[in-house]
Amino acid sequence: MLLFCYNKKKRRTDMALKTAFCSSLIKIFSDSPVDFSYEGLSLLHGEKGNFQIVFRSDRDCTVTVKTDFSAVSLYEVKEIYSRTPIHKDSCGDIYLEKNGDPGFYPDLLDIFNGTLTLKKEKTAALWVNVDSAKAVSGNYDIVFCIEEDGAKTELSFPLKIWEARLPSQELIHINWFHTDCLASYYKVPVFSEEHWRITENFIKNAVSHGVNCIFTPLFTPPLDTEVGGERPTVQLVGVKRGKNYKYEFDFSLLERWIDMCLRNGASYFELSHLFTQWGAKHAPKIMAETSEGLKKIFGWETKASSAAYMNFLSQLGPALKEYTDKKGITDICFIHCSDEPSLEDIKYYKKASDAVRKYFGAYKHIDALSDFDFYKKGLIEIPVPEEGCIEEFDGNVPSLWTYYCCGQYREELPNRFFAMPSIKNRILGVLLYKYNCAGFLHWGFNFYYSQYSKREIDPFTETDAGGSFPSGDSFVVYPGKDGSPLSSVRQKVFYDGFQDIAALKALEKKYSRQFVLGFIKEELGDINFRSYPFDTDKFLSFREKIGPLLEK
Repeated sequence: MLLFCYNKKKRRTDMALKTAFCSSLIKIFSDSPVDFSYEGLSLLHGEKGNFQIVFRSDRDCTVTVKTDFSAVSLYEVKEIYSRTPIHKDSCGDIYLEKNGDPGFYPDLLDIFNGTLTLKKEKTAALWVNVDSAKAVSGNYDIVFCIEEDGAKTELSFPLKIWEARLPSQELIHINWFHTDCLASYYKVPVFSEEHWRITENFIKNAVSHGVNCIFTPLFTPPLDTEVGGERPTVQLVGVKRGKNYKYEFDFSLLERWIDMCLRNGASYFELSHLFTQWGAKHAPKIMAETSEGLKKIFGWETKASSAAYMNFLSQLGPALKEYTDKKGITDICFIHCSDEPSLEDIKYYKKASDAVRKYFGAYKHIDALSDFDFYKKGLIEIPVPEEGCIEEFDGNVPSLWTYYCCGQYREELPNRFFAMPSIKNRILGVLLYKYNCAGFLHWGFNFYYSQYSKREIDPFTETDAGGSFPSGDSFVVYPGKDGSPLSSVRQKVFYDGFQDIAALKALEKKYSRQFVLGFIKEELGDINFRSYPFDTDKFLSFREKIGPLLEK
């Protein structure tokens, strides 16, 4: 039995405290009614599960909560303001919370200090995370003893942990890690010891939520940067330019980065883009030691195909391969050319792609692009189309990936915005399984700048990158006071979707892929990225049936 005790000094008999359990797929607003019915949760062994306890009182009060069960972690769900919940040419209120209007949305999972402060006639929620790896298989009754000012009630929540184990994640998950944003927000020098400490805290969080491929800034990433502008320098490869433009490379910072990621469980590395975003027309910012001191040797003023930059890449490629071979990571590295090129930029992209293949051919070449012509012309090894274009790539590429970002908000397309029901976040996992995707990419793990990186933002008060992106697009974690990330409802629900993939993989191993596809169709219908059920009870029922099938 798991016991949560609420202690107060004095007994009250006139308290009207309403409580209920609800699933992790319900977003609890301050005006939500407490009329939920959620009858329990089952998890494969090793799976992390989530549910919520909802509270509403007829007066201001404080409740104290404790637990003696080490497998449970509690978080306070807090509403965060959104000025831009959704672009207003979206497709209808049925797919949005609060009609997508500006206002407060439940998102932040704050550190729970043992007390929950309730405001009169305002609904609040505790997020309960259960790590089944910390418990043995079996049936549990989680008993919640609730006391406020002496008044007491009890709630019991059933939990089952199956003997069947959740297999390791196979799908490659990239969520771009913005190292410079951490230095900017916490006001610490880049790659100072404090910056390394903070960075490792965020890496640890990312990996624990399924991000197994870490974005690695060989040079300052040329991403979401105003033309002619710069982001703070975060360059892991030291460069020294000698006579006749001969270069020496120092991989000591990269070595520290690689070691940090590996000890925290990373499985792959995503090497940053060698050409600018949206067209591959320029070189990224690259700093080097020269006879004149440390200076920028490449940047917006450098044409991508210039002889000087090609000379640099021709020396960097072999040196980098020698290092990654020695480190034993060449086979687990991906490398980028340019992000999201359009078809009108294909001639520039071709020149850049040719250079990547020529000098960095040891690495898997991956880029987010959604026009199939890039792949058809042999310019990209692993194209990553946005989810709305996945059908053209499905069955036509050996390794199917997809992504979504601020542009995927119309129709039923899955996404993770504040204003979207959580089912639109979680359903992605089942869709990735159905389409047999090898990987998923997203651009915003912790982007704490405005669009084009023009200025810093406070993600607790400005959630839309300066009004440019729907809230929820640019980050999934908040920067905590101690240099550790605070999770979000969206991050937990998204990771539940990745655990759904692993559970379906376990089912596939026991039966067959055809069996699992039939099971999905029977329970959820003939789903695709634009058509799937919004009924959360139906989805949860589907998920609950996997455990019994595995233990037949």
